[in-house]
Amino acid sequence: MKKSNIILIGMPGSGKSTLGVLLARAMNYRFLDTDLLIQEREGRLLHEIIADEGMKRFLEIEGEVNAGITAERTVIAPGGSVIYSPNAMLHFAEIGTIVYLHVPVTELEKRLGDLKRRGVVLKEGQTLEDLYEERRPFYERYAEVTVDVTKEDVGVILEEMVNKLKKVKG
Repeated sequence: MKKSNIILIGMPGSGKSTLGVLLARAMNYRFLDTDLLIQEREGRLLHEIIADEGMKRFLEIEGEVNAGITAERTVIAPGGSVIYSPNAMLHFAEIGTIVYLHVPVTELEKRLGDLKRRGVVLKEGQTLEDLYEERRPFYERYAEVTVDVTKEDVGVILEEMVNKLKKVKG
């Protein structure tokens, strides 16, 4: 399978789903939100899976689902915790270009509501800032392209993303 896909990684609230739909439309690609695949496979919402199965099992399920995706010309938006699955991330690197949607933690705090209802994987006593600092090195390591998504104008963000992708994809 050739690298025809675009995979958006980043923290919850970074705009993977919102920007992913817009990017897919702009590039005439399909859009795939992998959280929906997980919920469909398990027959439950993300926060229900975490509550019922625990964080460790949720991460295993997330990794299995993401590592099994077959797609072409698709913008793929996995959950923010997919970076804990080396198999899923290796698979994504093989099938697409990985784009890190970077948002400072101060902005994320403004954007996010109830973290548990969003299906955000937090350890006992962990804050959003702790989670951000834990995940940021993974996002940076896996990313082929990094885009700052804090600009006010979504059109400017999309244009920057498309331009950076053209440079990487050739």
